Parts: sequence; C-alpha cells; structure tokens
Amino acid sequence: MSFTTRVFEKEEIRLGGTTEYVIRGGRDRFPLLPKAFDGISRIGVIGWGSQGPAQAQNLRESLDGTGITVTVGLRSGSRSWKSAEQAGFTESNGTLGEMFAVIAQSDLVLLLISDAAQATLYPQVFNAMKPGATLGLSHGFLLGVLRSNGDAFPANINVIGVCPKGMGPSVRRLYEQGKTVNGAGINTSFAVEQDIDGKATDYAIGWAVAIGAPYSFMTTLEMEYRSDIYGERGILLGAVHGIVEALYRHFVGQGRTKAQSFIDTVEVTTGPISHTISHNGIRAVYESLSDSDKPHFQAAYCAAYKPAYAVLQEIYDEVRSVNEIRSVIMAGERFDRFPMSTIDQTEMWRVGQEVRAKRSGSPPVDPVTAGVYVATMMAQIDLLRREGHVYSEIVNESVIEAVDSLNPYMHARGVAYMVDNCSTTARLGSRKWAPRFDYAIYEEALPALESGQAVDTKLFDAFLSDPVHEVLATLTGYRPSVDIFVE
Repeated sequence: MSFTTRVFEKEEIRLGGTTEYVIRGGRDRFPLLPKAFDGISRIGVIGWGSQGPAQAQNLRESLDGTGITVTVGLRSGSRSWKSAEQAGFTESNGTLGEMFAVIAQSDLVLLLISDAAQATLYPQVFNAMKPGATLGLSHGFLLGVLRSNGDAFPANINVIGVCPKGMGPSVRRLYEQGKTVNGAGINTSFAVEQDIDGKATDYAIGWAVAIGAPYSFMTTLEMEYRSDIYGERGILLGAVHGIVEALYRHFVGQGRTKAQSFIDTVEVTTGPISHTISHNGIRAVYESLSDSDKPHFQAAYCAAYKPAYAVLQEIYDEVRSVNEIRSVIMAGERFDRFPMSTIDQTEMWRVGQEVRAKRSGSPPVDPVTAGVYVATMMAQIDLLRREGHVYSEIVNESVIEAVDSLNPYMHARGVAYMVDNCSTTARLGSRKWAPRFDYAIYEEALPALESGQAVDTKLFDAFLSDPVHEVLATLTGYRPSVDIFVE
C-alpha cells in the first residue's frame, strides 16, 4: 500500500512477496512535527478512557515548544475531569474544557471517546467541527457505524486514523521508557479516509510519531476496524482467555495441582511462549521443545486448529456484517442496568494470585498449551490473509500486539488487568467470545487430543513452511527497541 509524504522518509519492505512501506519514528523525528502539522495550532483530544490519557500526554510532551496546544475535551461533570487535571490539563491554562467547545476550537480533533458514545454522538461531533478541520480516529469503528446507518463523514473535513497496536497504558508506558531509549513505543497503523487539502497523510504520520510510535504502517479504516475488532475478540483477548480457562480445567482434571495447572497455562503463555514469539518467532516455540515434547505439540496443534478457526470465522463474519458493531452499541445502552462484571473470579485466577506472589524464574513450556495457543494464533493469521489483509496488519493484530503489549499485562496481574485496561469494545468482545473459545477447546479440541486422533501431517507441514514466519522475522526488526515493563 503506497502513500506520499512531504515530511517523513518512507522505507520499502518486502513481506511474503508483497511490498509495503513503513515510517520510522523516534524522538529524533520530533523536530519534523511542526512541518507535519502545518496549519494546525490546536489539537483536541476528546475522551479520557483507555487511549485518551496516553495520547494527550504523549502529544503534549512531544509538541512542547512548538506552539501547538493540546487540549482535552470531556463531558461537563465527567468523572474523568479530576484525573485530567491531575495529569496537568486545566481550564485555567486552556488545556481542558467541555468536549463540544474543544471540538469547535480544534484544528485536529482526536475522537477517543468510547465506541458506543461515538455511535450516539457523531452527528453532534460533525456539526461542531470547523470546516477544513481534521477528524482523527484510533480505529475504524465509526466508519462501520456510518455504513450501518447509511451516513458518511462530512465532505468538508479530513478524516484520518492512527491506531496503536496496544492498549492506552502501553502507549504511555513505552513512551515513558523511550525518554531514555530512542524508539521505545507502540507501533501503529495509519489510514487516510478523506483528504481535502493534501495534508492528511502527514497529519496522520505526525500524530503517530508524536504519540511515540517507533514504526507506522499504512492501512485503511475499513480493513483496520475489521482486523482490530476481530483480533481483540480472537487471540489478543478473547481467545487467550478462553484457552487458558479450558486448559486449566483440563490439567486439574488430569491430576495436576491447581498451582501447577495455572503455571502450565497462564504462566507459560504470558512468559516463555510470548517471549519466544516476540524475539524469535512463532515457529521457534515448537523448535525450542525437546524431541519428546514435540509430538505433544503437534497433536495439540492439529486438534485445536479447526475448532479455533471455526470460532474465528464466525467472529470475522459478525464484524464484516457490522453485527458486532451493533452488538457493542446495544450493550452500551444496557450499561445502566447491566454493567460489566469482573472476569477474574474463577478459581483459576485466585490460584494465580498465589502463584504470582511466589514466582521465581521462567517455567518450562507445556507442549499442549503451546500447541493450542500457536494453533489459534495461526488460524487467526490464516483467516486474515485469506480475507485480503496486508501482512503488516496481520502480524501486528495477531502476533506483535499479543506478545509485546497485551500478554505482559496478564502476566503482571491477571486477565482482568489485561482486558479491562482496553477499550469498552474490546472488553465487551472478550467477555462475549472467550466462553466460545473455552467451549471449542474444552469440548472439541481436547477430546480429540485425548482420543489419540492422528496428527494431520499436511496441516502441520503447512504451519512449519508458512511464509508468515519469514514475514515475522522481518517485522521483528520493526518492534519496539525495549520490552514493556508493567510490573
């Protein structure tokens, strides 16, 4: 996917026989930001949820001394008002105000309110924006809403997207780590949906660089919302939650202690499996196993792949049809009566608190856990590739975001800490689809494994030779320069 920038240098990369382009970020690119934001004097960050605090603070620090003001816009009486003030945004210095007033004053409006709120308030947002201003989105949910409603973005504004491949706290945490290590940050994709003045691409790239993205890849808002909403319901959040729940019960049923079962599921997934994938690739998980463990990995992989793929296909179809977006909107309308409950109340997560308190060193990888997890990750990759997504998006949404941004949070404090630091849409999706993956693994994959079902050699050979391994090896060179630290 090609694009033109007048400010930044783009690098060509070859991924699985295709050509893509990447923009390199880092603090040494910050001097280019005033040129990238030509014509912008005020940026309004609307919302203070998962992404709002991170992006507002990162932008303010990156643009310090440029004359560009970053202002936070919130609903009057918002419970987040005090939190924004504690972060240094205040009415007295003109950096905190009522959301529609901020929208009306801003040249670049970053709409980071919840997806359900976007679906309800977008007509008022559009009416408040100045002609010629730019609307920025951190994923394409609103595009799906507009298409569902038969609406469109106003013709007199730019519309761009910058989509971090991690939750808001990760965006902030790695930016802070990048104060001493250039290139620390969360990678992003960026999109230009509407360009009325020829400046939208550089606005999008400037935004990505300013929030600390070490590398940014181009996509479209439609492909981004498909892969993003799908991915968080898949291996990023919903699938990993369902997998470890199913495997924990399975291992306890086999006679392992509860503590050991937690170690052999959550600890090995968020610890050595994630670390191996992050630094050496997916196939390296299998290659690192002993000869006696490899057959167990193969059997688990082949038993889990098709049940996982079936759930992933259903998710993708629901996202593509906009049914999943409608589901999020309807859930938002029920929150006053049925708020989201906690998701770490099962025995497994109580055992996990005890295990983490006594943690020492990295446990050996259980081959069944590894086989099931890798099979689900590969099924997600295969489906996105079949649906026409570019490799950078496939790998970021299925691999890098999982092991470099999200799993570290589950490793630190458990599944609720991982899921509930994400957007409302992601939180809803994880709660809805994790039980489906739990069922698919516990009721379909594990019985097939226990029955001694023959390994599908064709399926496993396809895994070993899949071009995504070479793609990931290339993109590993485009990962953050440091591992996130969230303990």
